[in-house]
Formats: sequence, structure tokens, C-alpha cells
Amino acid sequence: MSGRSKRESRGSTRGKRESESRGSSGRVKRERDRERETEAPSSRGSPVRVKREVEAASAREAPAPVVPAVRVKREREADEDSEPEREVRAKNGRVDSEDRRSRHCPYLDTINRSVLDFDFEKLCSISLSHINAYACLVCGKYFQGRGLKSHAYIHSVQFSHHVFLNLHTLKFYCLPDNYEIIDSSLEDITYVLKPTFTKQQIANLDKQAKLSRAYDGTTYLPGIVGLNNIKANDYANAVLQALSNVPPLRNYFLEEDNYKNIKRPPGDIMFLLVQRFGELMRKLWNPRNFKAHVSPHEMLQAVVLCSKKTFQITKQGDGVDFLSWFLNALHSALGGTKKKKKTIVTDVFQGSMRIFTKKLPHPDLPAEEKEQLLHNDEYQETMVESTFMYLTLDLPTAPLYKDEKEQLIIPQVPLFNILAKFNGITEKEYKTYKENFLKRFQLTKLPPYLIFCIKRFTKNNFFVEKNPTIVNFPITGQANGMNYKTSR
Repeated sequence: MSGRSKRESRGSTRGKRESESRGSSGRVKRERDRERETEAPSSRGSPVRVKREVEAASAREAPAPVVPAVRVKREREADEDSEPEREVRAKNGRVDSEDRRSRHCPYLDTINRSVLDFDFEKLCSISLSHINAYACLVCGKYFQGRGLKSHAYIHSVQFSHHVFLNLHTLKFYCLPDNYEIIDSSLEDITYVLKPTFTKQQIANLDKQAKLSRAYDGTTYLPGIVGLNNIKANDYANAVLQALSNVPPLRNYFLEEDNYKNIKRPPGDIMFLLVQRFGELMRKLWNPRNFKAHVSPHEMLQAVVLCSKKTFQITKQGDGVDFLSWFLNALHSALGGTKKKKKTIVTDVFQGSMRIFTKKLPHPDLPAEEKEQLLHNDEYQETMVESTFMYLTLDLPTAPLYKDEKEQLIIPQVPLFNILAKFNGITEKEYKTYKENFLKRFQLTKLPPYLIFCIKRFTKNNFFVEKNPTIVNFPITGQANGMNYKTSR
């Protein structure tokens, strides 16, 4: 009886276990069916989901490690979130999922064009670095970087200024969200930063004298634009303004393709002068400026650097000395040489002359000794061929005494009277520390554009004196057809 009861109890225990295993397997099967039903609508028409279900089915057949339900749920959510992103990439061909905001930036109305000034050096106002410089289009300041903890990023968070312009790539960004802004209404800002001219526009500059209106409402004529006097750079401004109105030189520098491929030796800083002069020329002739004046700050910084501080912004300089250095430096930076290789500078301004020189005996010597010396070869007249970029004209001496009305007489002299220096006949004595020379000049070739430098200032041991003589320039059609513009 006891053995029978033991067998019955064993059978009941075995049956109980089998029933429990059948119930658990049925429960697992029902849960799997329920999961398939919930996943079927979302995976319909998606090859990625079908592939995932096939991989899941094969994984069910093979023994796999147990994965927590929370992790599976997170993976499913990540997969579902990535599907719209993939659709955007496939449809638009872009990798960035934030492109939807690029054309609908809500901060474009915060841009303040009246404070934008791109004439100054492109460096961060905090780190003073040229690398990755961005302009805030709300306050006009320059900041470095766009990433987290960069100066531009911190500025955007601190002051709620959101629209920035990369000063090198000319792309607009919204910070701190860090997405690119694509909007055609911002084209006027990029044009002010980097004006460009087509060949047709350059050809029409002299044909169509049309007034332009700046953003602040003032009208100006392109090319006839004021240059700011930063401190004491007015002597350089006068030269730059004059050169910007020489048509061949202007047309050459308005088109950057004319000089951007010129090869220079490594580490050569002189080509910076060419780049900055081209930028200044395009700004002066820009018909879509935000203001009716231009600051030559970057141009003058290049002058200070390339001249090794011979010409400075904070110190007055001589305009003739600056003109002479600038033309020769520009010619050299463009790849020109003294004799063989020519550039746009020599094509426009270079002429040639003959210089006749005769050495004079010392004035304190007796007359007989002077006559003997004049027969020596050393005192015979010599001739040298020379080129020039400009002609220096001498003014007659100003009167020392006042007239009847107790006023100084301001003399007037025609231009052709002082041009007689170069007729090949007029001689002038030049004194040095030891020797005296008699020179005369004869022009053999005139350039298309002739530069006159009238020498008004004389320096002695005490002060610099200015000659106030008025030079009368001829008008077209007078004085044997000579035109003071072309000097032909």
C-alpha cells in the first residue's frame, strides 16, 4: 500500500510538471503572436523591418543570450526614430537631418545691416585670432569658432544673437543650434563682404554714371567714395583714391582672376599688397554698399607690413615717397622686373627719357683752371636712357615781400611753363655735397597715363616751407591739343 501510494504521488507530480510546461510554452507562443501583430503595421512596406524580422526569426531558432526587455525596447525606439532620418537623407541627398530648419530660420529678422562693417581686419574680438572668424550679424562683432564653448557660441547664448556669417566661406549659421542658414535674402550681405564684377559690368563702368543708394539712404557715385582717415593716413588715401580712377589699372584689379594665379616664392608677403589693393578697389566701385564711405584699414595694414613700417597709419608721410614705393612694390609683387618682364603698372605709368649730365668745376677755382678742366673727359656731357613712373615738377620761388595792400601775392604759373624742364633744352644745376652737375631732360616715350608730382615743400634746418603757387591746368582742346588727363 505504501509503494502504491508512492507511485501515484510520483505520477501526479510528473503530470503537474508537464501541465505547467505546456502552459508556459503556450503563454510564450501567445506573447510572440501578439508581438508579431503589433509590429506588422509599422513594418509594412519597410525592407529594413522585414530584414530585421528575418534576423530575429533565425535568432529564435538558435540559442541566444537573454537580453533585458528594457534594452530591447530602447533599441526598437532608436530604430523607429532613425527611419524618418533615413527618408530625409534618401529624398534630399543630405546627410544633415537639420536641413529642414535651414530654409526656415526664425531669427533672420534680428539681423541689423546698419552695424555691419567688413572693412576691418577679420579677427576675433576676444582671442584676436584669424582662424575660423565669424561675424555676428546682430551686433557686427567678430568671434572665433562655431562649436561648443567657442567665443561665437558663448556670445550667442549670452546675448541671444543667433545669426553668424563665416568670413572665409561666406556661409551663414544659426547658433547655438548650429545649422546652416540658406536664404536668398542674405545675398546682399555676402556681396558687401566680397563684391564681384563681371566683364560686362567692368566695361560699362565709364559708360553708365549711375548714382547708387546706400543702406542708410545716402546717395553716392561708385568710384567717387570717401576713404576714412583712421589717424594720419590721409597722404596714402590721396594716392589710393587717384589710382582707383585710372581705368586700365582699375579694370585689372576689379577682376580677381587677373592676378590670383600669379606664382610667388614661399613666404613672400608682398603679394598681400596686391590682394588688399584689389579688395579695396572692388569696395570703392561697389554699387551696393551699405554706406557711402570705405575704410582702408586692411590695405594700410598691408602697407605697414610690406614697407617694414616705413609708412604708417599713425604718422604723417610724404605722398610722393609713398606713390613711388607703392608703384614699384606693386610691380614687383605682380612678378615684374626692372627691364624684361612688364606688368599692368608699367603698361599704364612707365615712360622713358634721356638724361644729359655735365659735371661742373668747383666755383672757387680760377677761371683758367676751370677752362682746362672742361676739356677733360670727366667734364664732358654724358647721356643715359632711363625709365620713369612719374615726373617731378619744380615751382618758381614764391615772393618774399607783400604788395601794396599789405598782402602776399600768390603767383600763378601755367602747367606748360614748369613742364619746360623736360623739353631737352632747359638746363638745371644740381648740387651735391662735393660736386655740382648740370642736367637736362628729354622725354622719348610718354605712358598712357602721366603722373605729375608738383614739389611744393622745401625743408631747411629749421622748418618745412610750403610754396603756395597756383598751377593752372589746361582744359581739353587748348594749348596745342594737349589734354591734362592723357598728357599726350
